[in-house]
Amino acid sequence: VRYRRAEYYHAHTAREVLSLTHKSWIHGDPRKVVYPTDSHGQFCGQQGTPNANKAILFYFNILQCANPAVLINLQCPTTQLCVSKCPDRFATYLDMQYNYRYNKSYWEYYRQFCKPGFDNPRKVPRLMPPVTCVVCLCVSVLQRCFPDFITRNGTLTVANKTVFKDGLGKTRSVIDLRDAANGITSLLDAKEVGMKIFEDYANSWYWILIGLVITMVVSLAFILLLRFTAGVLLWLIIFGVIAVVGYGIWHCYWEFSTLRGKPYGDGDVTISDIGFQTDFRVYLQLSQTWLIFMISLSVIEAVIIIILIFLRRRVRIAIALLKEGSRAIGYIMSTLFYPIITFVLLAICIAYWAVTAVFLASSGDAVYKVMSTPDKCVYANLTCDPETFSQTNVTKVCPGSQCTFAFYGGESLYHRYIFVLQLCNLLVFLWLVNFTNALGQCTLAGAFASYYWALRKPQDIPSCPLFSSFSRAVRYHTGSLAFGSLILAVVQMFRIVLEYLDHKLKGAHNAFARFLICCLKCCFWCLEHFIKFMNRNAYIMIAIYGKNFCTSAKDAFFLLMRNVVRVAVLDKVTDFLLFLGKVLISGSVGVLAFFFFTRKIPVIQEEVPSLNYYWVPLLTVIFGSYLIAHGFFNVYAMCVDTLFLCFCEDLERNDGSPLKPFYMSPQLHRILRREQGSKLYAAS
Repeated sequence: VRYRRAEYYHAHTAREVLSLTHKSWIHGDPRKVVYPTDSHGQFCGQQGTPNANKAILFYFNILQCANPAVLINLQCPTTQLCVSKCPDRFATYLDMQYNYRYNKSYWEYYRQFCKPGFDNPRKVPRLMPPVTCVVCLCVSVLQRCFPDFITRNGTLTVANKTVFKDGLGKTRSVIDLRDAANGITSLLDAKEVGMKIFEDYANSWYWILIGLVITMVVSLAFILLLRFTAGVLLWLIIFGVIAVVGYGIWHCYWEFSTLRGKPYGDGDVTISDIGFQTDFRVYLQLSQTWLIFMISLSVIEAVIIIILIFLRRRVRIAIALLKEGSRAIGYIMSTLFYPIITFVLLAICIAYWAVTAVFLASSGDAVYKVMSTPDKCVYANLTCDPETFSQTNVTKVCPGSQCTFAFYGGESLYHRYIFVLQLCNLLVFLWLVNFTNALGQCTLAGAFASYYWALRKPQDIPSCPLFSSFSRAVRYHTGSLAFGSLILAVVQMFRIVLEYLDHKLKGAHNAFARFLICCLKCCFWCLEHFIKFMNRNAYIMIAIYGKNFCTSAKDAFFLLMRNVVRVAVLDKVTDFLLFLGKVLISGSVGVLAFFFFTRKIPVIQEEVPSLNYYWVPLLTVIFGSYLIAHGFFNVYAMCVDTLFLCFCEDLERNDGSPLKPFYMSPQLHRILRREQGSKLYAAS
C-alpha cells in the first residue's frame, strides 16, 4: 500500500510538471529572448536569415524614445533596424548630403542606417516621409545601439558636438538625446563595471579554484580529525574564533586611531559625504568605516562569550554528540560525498526552471501596432496587420504612421494567463528544490539510523547503508517527501508574494497596509522555519519507521516536546559549534586570499594577477568556501540530529535490560545518563 501511494504521488507530480513544461515548450520560442527583434518581427543575428550578420538593433530615430525601459522592451515608436555594428561617427541626413558632394562613399556608409528601400541621397528632406534618420556615435549595450555620451569640461557631448540639425529644419541639442535615452549613462557605467569584474574573473579564476580546493581539503581533514579529537578541535574553534574576532577589534581600533590622528586626512569625512563608490578601497580610508567594524565585532565577541559562560555544560554534551556523530561518519564515509548528488539535482532543478521560464516569457505571436509621429493620431497604439496596412486609411488620416513590431503576445486564453503560469513554474521550482533537499535528508537519516540501531557496532551495520537508504527513499517514501516539500513550497510562495506586495507598497502612504504586510511577513517567516524544522525531524522518523508524512510528523513533534529542553539546548548548541567551524574555515581561507590578492605575501607577490577590484575574487573565495564547508558540515548536522532522535526513541522504548537493551553506544549512554543524574541530584 505504501509503495502504491508513493507511486501515485510520484506519477501525479510528474504529470503536472510535464503538463506545464509541455505547454510552455510548445508555445515558447527562446529566440525571442536571445535575439533582438526589428520592426518587421525578424530576429537580429539569427543564423540562416538575412540578418545573420546583423546582431545589433539600431533605432531609426532615438529622439522618439522617451524612456530607456521602452527601448529595452522593444516598444519605442520608431523604426528599428538590424545592423552589423553601431555607428562609429556622428552624422545626420543633411551632413551626409553635404559630404556626398565630395565623397560618394558617405552615402554607402549612411544608407545602412536608413529605412530599407530608401536609396535617394539627393532627396530634399522636407519631401521625405516625416521620419528623421539620426545617426549618432553609439555604443552597443544589451545588443542595442545607444548614444555614446561623453562629458568634456563639464559639457555633455556626442562626438564632440553639443547641437545638430535633425533634417527637418530644427536644431536639436545633445540634451534632447540624453532625455530620450534617460538613464543610459547608468547602464553604460554598469557595463564598464561588469567588464572589469569579468576581466578580474578571467585573470584570477585559477587562483579562485585553488582557494576552493584548499577549502574542500581543509573541511574534509577537519571532519576526519573531528572523529578522533572532537573535544580539542571544537574548543580550538571556539577560542580561535574569539581570538580572530579579538584581533579584528584591535586592528579596527588601530586603523581608527591612525586615521583620526592624521591632521589633514579623511578621518572626519563620513560615508554619507562620499556616497556610493564602486571602488570599496575608498571606504577603507574613512575612520567611520573602521569604527562601524569595531563596534560590530565587539558585539559579536560579547555574544559569543556570554553564550559560552551560561552554556558551558551543554557545550560538553554537544561535543559528546559530535564525537558519536564523527564515529558514525567514520563507518559510513560515503555520506560525506552525498552533497555532490544534491548539488547535481539542484542544478537540474534550476536549469529546468530557467528554461521553462524563458519559454513562457517568449510565448506568443508577433504583435504589430500603429506607430505615428503625430501625437494626436486616433489610430496610435492600435494593433495592425503589416501585410494589409498600406491598404487601410490609417496612412491618410495619420501621414507618416507605420505598422511596426511592438512585442510578443496574444489574446488567447493561454496568453492572458502567462503570468499565472510563471507563478506556477516558480511554485514547481520551489517544490522540486525542497523535494531534492528532503530526499537528501531522508537518505542521510536512513544511513545514520542504520548505524544507531545496530546492536553491535560496526558488525551489525548493513553493507552499503547510504545506497540502501537512498533506494528505500526513492521507492517507498517519494509521496511523503513530495507532500512535505509541497507544504513548505506553498509557504515560501506566500512569502514571495508578500515581498512583492511590500515592494509595491513602499511608496504608499497607507501606514496600516504596510504594518499588516510587515506582520504577515514576520508570521510567514516564523512559519517557514518551523515547517523546515518539523519536516527535517519528520523525514528522520520516516527513515526510521517508514510511516507516512503526517504520522511521522506527529510522532516527531510529540517526541521533541517530551524532550524539549534537550532539543532547545543540545541541538542549537551543536548548530552553533558547526557554524563556528564554517566561519573559521571560510574566514581562514578568506584571510589567506586577502593577503594574496593584496600582494602582502612577499614570497609569491610576482604570481598575483593584475586586478581592477581585488574584492571580486576575494568575495568569491569567501562565499564559495562557506558553501563548501556548509555542504560538509550539513552532513554532520544531519548525523547529530538523527542520532539524537534515535537516542530519545531508544530511551522510551528500551530500559537497558537483557530483553530490551539500549542500542546507543556506551559512551553516549554514559554521558547523557550523567546529565539525568545531575538533574535528579539538583532536584533532591
